[in-house]
Amino acid sequence: MSYEKNEDFFETLEQWIEQNGISIDRSKGTSHPRFPNLIYPIDYGYINGTKSQDGSGIDLVKGDGETLKIVGIICTLDPIKKDSEVKVLFNCTEENIKTAMMMFNNHIMKGILLRR
Repeated sequence: MSYEKNEDFFETLEQWIEQNGISIDRSKGTSHPRFPNLIYPIDYGYINGTKSQDGSGIDLVKGDGETLKIVGIICTLDPIKKDSEVKVLFNCTEENIKTAMMMFNNHIMKGILLRR
């Protein structure tokens, strides 16, 4: 078995997006529901019909790129909740990726970028 089949991983995520769609429940410029001082710098939501470790849909950052394609994922660690999550980078430009990395790699959360 080959462990170099990264494209299969991203293609599967894209199939889920095509089949189920996405929901943006935290639009760019809106505040976090529990932390009103935290303003989302980019659209943030989830892939419909999926489930992540916390029981909600797989998280997704939607950028303003030209192609509707997944460009990578950010794996995060949250020391407060003591959990990890995956954030799918969909339709993101290089600037969108930098913005998402700043959002998920800050004084609390720690994130690592895995490019497609």
